[in-house]
Amino acid sequence: MIEIRTRKGYNINIAGMPSHDLEILEKPARVALLPERIPFVKPRLKVKVDDPVKVGSIVFEDKRNSQLVFLSPGGGRIAKIKYGPRRVIKEIVIELDQDEGYEAFPVISEARLEGMERKKLVKTIMTGGLWPLFRELPFRDVPNPDVVPPSVIVSLNSREPFQPVPEAYLNDRIDLFEFGIKILQKLSETLIISTSSDDSFVQDRLNGFVTHTCNGFYPADDPGVLLYHIKKSPDENRSWYINGQDVLLLAMLFKTGKYPVDRTLVLGGSLARERKHLQTRIGVPLNHITKGRADDTGAARYIVGGIFKGYTGSKDSYLGFYETSLVLIPQGDEKEFFGFARPGFDKPSRSRTFLSFLNKSSMAMDCNCHGEVRACINCGFCSEVCPVDILPQFTYKSILADEVEEALNHGLLDCVECCLCTYVCPSKIELKNILKETKKAYFLEQMQS
Repeated sequence: MIEIRTRKGYNINIAGMPSHDLEILEKPARVALLPERIPFVKPRLKVKVDDPVKVGSIVFEDKRNSQLVFLSPGGGRIAKIKYGPRRVIKEIVIELDQDEGYEAFPVISEARLEGMERKKLVKTIMTGGLWPLFRELPFRDVPNPDVVPPSVIVSLNSREPFQPVPEAYLNDRIDLFEFGIKILQKLSETLIISTSSDDSFVQDRLNGFVTHTCNGFYPADDPGVLLYHIKKSPDENRSWYINGQDVLLLAMLFKTGKYPVDRTLVLGGSLARERKHLQTRIGVPLNHITKGRADDTGAARYIVGGIFKGYTGSKDSYLGFYETSLVLIPQGDEKEFFGFARPGFDKPSRSRTFLSFLNKSSMAMDCNCHGEVRACINCGFCSEVCPVDILPQFTYKSILADEVEEALNHGLLDCVECCLCTYVCPSKIELKNILKETKKAYFLEQMQS
């Protein structure tokens, strides 16, 4: 087992962290797919409103590769297809039947798996709708199934606040996880299974499988950070990764012959009354998650997917395909009288100008920027926390000058989109969004060339 120690990063102690208690939610009335939240995918609808669907029916495919399909997380009928500007498909809502039907897929035993060719294995995963669970670095797109990756990284933990812990989703399912690992071993010669160095549950129960432990601040256990510290050649930059919880879905597809929709997520934040792990399903409504567990005052910001990497949702929206957390924190749009002169003891900040620097207790976070956007002052705060040692401030200025090659030389493609540069920036510059959008534009340009 190899221990990886990272020097940079930052841990923020936020109030409202969830307990490890797991509650099983009742079945919702509706579920949804959110194509808009799947990076780079160009959806082509295969259904229309009022069409009947089963769990595992094809709902849409990717125009770039028609074999890349996205399946229905519920059985019933298509209740609504919501479009945004320029006909972007935002939501495909399925109203569930009391007794849901299931599409049938091949059941693959462990004995059959051993003699299975890689090409057939890939086709089975793609037909079963689970290929999008794999993501390819550095752009985090769904990978090309015809390419053998240098390695597949399995991330069991996330140091980002408000993410499920392995103890919640792996408990009593170790055998299933081990079967999922056998599937992954057929996809690449190199399989990297990483966990946090302080996760005793994983190290006790999966000691024979874990290859790397990550020691450091957030985001030490991000697949991109791990790869940055262990890669030996540029060829490894195209490695794939998959979350530990999603390995279970692969195993369930092969074991049962049914499209799996199980999802363990967390509800947290200072405005959540009950902060815990919840077992539900992919595409669940957010108001189903918060029902009876949060104050319905309209004052909460719904952050889907995590404090740093998530996005703003609403109580009437749904959980995305990849998301495993819902955080409720104050909007933070209240004006503070003489706020500039009150560096409070309970305001979370990395800056030493705030008295909260001395406060080691959990502090409530809100969505207020606590300042306005200013020009970059080259303070270097962003480079001090960047876990992959790029210089975000110079990369940002290269982008502003339209010097993309220089931005690439600064390490733009190594960026893991952790958002720490944005969080610590005293000028309130949205560095992460700028770097991420530039990476996206560069990727799309490379695809067209």
